[in-house]
Amino acid sequence: MTLEEKLKNLPTAAGVYIHKNADGKIIYIGKAKNLKNRVRQYFQLSRNMDAKTQRLVQRITDFEFIVVDNEVEALILESNLIKKHKPRYNILLKDDKQYPHLKMTHEPFPKVVITRKILRDGASYYGPFLPASLARKTLDLINRAFQLRTCDIEIDGKLPRPCLEYHLKRCLAPCVKELCKPDEYREAVRDVKLLLEGKNKELASELEQRMWQFAENQNYELAAKYRDLHKTVLALAEQQKMATTPDRDVDIIGFYREKQRLALQLFTMREGKIVGRREFFWEDLPEDDSFDASEFLSEVLAQYYSTDYVPLEIHVPVDFEDRETLEKVLTERRGRKVRILDPKRGKKAEMILLVETNAKIAFERRFRVQTADTEKLLGDLQEILELPYFPERIESFDISNISGAENVAGIVVYENGKPNRAEYRRFIIKTVEGADDYASMHEAVFRRYRRILNEEKPLPNLIFIDGGKGQISAAARAMQSLDLEMIPIVGLVKPPRRHSEISHLLRFGYEDKPIYFENGVPAFRLIQQIRDETHKTAIQYHRKRREMRDFTSELTAIEGVAEKRKMKLLRNFGSIERIAKASIEELTPFVGAKTAQLVFDHFERQRKLANT
Repeated sequence: MTLEEKLKNLPTAAGVYIHKNADGKIIYIGKAKNLKNRVRQYFQLSRNMDAKTQRLVQRITDFEFIVVDNEVEALILESNLIKKHKPRYNILLKDDKQYPHLKMTHEPFPKVVITRKILRDGASYYGPFLPASLARKTLDLINRAFQLRTCDIEIDGKLPRPCLEYHLKRCLAPCVKELCKPDEYREAVRDVKLLLEGKNKELASELEQRMWQFAENQNYELAAKYRDLHKTVLALAEQQKMATTPDRDVDIIGFYREKQRLALQLFTMREGKIVGRREFFWEDLPEDDSFDASEFLSEVLAQYYSTDYVPLEIHVPVDFEDRETLEKVLTERRGRKVRILDPKRGKKAEMILLVETNAKIAFERRFRVQTADTEKLLGDLQEILELPYFPERIESFDISNISGAENVAGIVVYENGKPNRAEYRRFIIKTVEGADDYASMHEAVFRRYRRILNEEKPLPNLIFIDGGKGQISAAARAMQSLDLEMIPIVGLVKPPRRHSEISHLLRFGYEDKPIYFENGVPAFRLIQQIRDETHKTAIQYHRKRREMRDFTSELTAIEGVAEKRKMKLLRNFGSIERIAKASIEELTPFVGAKTAQLVFDHFERQRKLANT
């Protein structure tokens, strides 16, 4: 079916539409009260469109749609699909932090840990905790008062003696059968669940009953334990009373924008006090004449509150079209009425002005104060290397191997002179046998930019290659095969036997005009920093691969040691040498007594053979 035929057959119902490019990749997701009217607007050339929308329309070659019952369902579905597919032309929240929760694991002897990710793994999650320090304090209380375990070992009750946590009275020691019976541990787990579910009165009542029961049986030590727990739970209940008025459970939002850049601040107010702040930044928004603040807020809030804590009130600087729909969604999530307000006067409006002031300060810090020196630095780099583009995004490659073994590549990304570690990549070289750095570099560069092109992600303005003529020539061939020869490639050449320094730079196409390194120049120091970061990334990955190889080959000879336990030993001891020197007592907490004996006997036999 052609695009025109699809447009004619669009329904008038509410739903979500999904635009795709020529490669079938999703580039934009939107919602609509009336799919037919909304989607057709993209293809009506007479409409006034901003530059960003024009670029989007030029790339649409196909679309899909999903019909839902109402606007609320459309909003929820749109938010979920945007988070899943991260389309290029949607406004995206790039900060994925969430408030901490406490997680009770799903295993025979559960433990409680702090997490910021909620998974479908059978575990129980409680929270969120505001401020974040409350999660740590609650976990500490659980460890001290209820003494659930904190370790990662397999619990079978067969350990001969407990660890230090038991002696510090922070663990019941279910790993030692004589110290803690399963029923006793399950009782502690039930108590913790009641505590985390907010059933403090019910828990306090149970603890008081146990206290009197043990006192009547003249077991005064246990009676005292439950007396102390009873007092602790009652005290905690007073601290955890929920706010009863909306103005004590509020999120306040403000932003500051100049041209395509925007800084947004979100203040969290709980119990009448500011307890947290989040900030977000955008650099690719539409120009002044086409930026719609209400549409921007609508998209941002829908994404943010799809996973995060929902307060009873949200204060925003401007109203937006989908406000009532979003209120319905958030009310359903919270289980109580949620209101989104745009106050015009009074203390609430003053608070928004305060948040906007903080947003402006954050904007200055991010885009002006920090970038004043950075722009000069990168401008100097552009001049030194005679680059056709300002080097806003720099990517750097290094290859690491020993005689061709465990051949890997490390890739780092610098944006505006700062490392963007979320963009770092590590490759296992797959098509090269032996120590062929040229072929390895060709594969790494080709795979990197073929994927970037397929995913329509931003290309760099400059590429650094750790190496000389051979390496930059190999990289250049890879770029030419992808029609990307316009991106400058610069080799970082090291002097003989001095691998931590750079002697000179080679620009592809100008190899006969080397640029000699000057350590005192800030632009050259930035190059050295990028080179060191790239080398570290590559060598760390190589060492990890080598350790895994050595570890696996060494322990494969030990009959009865499963893969999971091999990995646990490596994580906790770090190397084969340390495992070989460990005693049975040191090995036992991580793999159990039986496996510890097998591992110890294996290395003991090796030591005896070495001495004969």
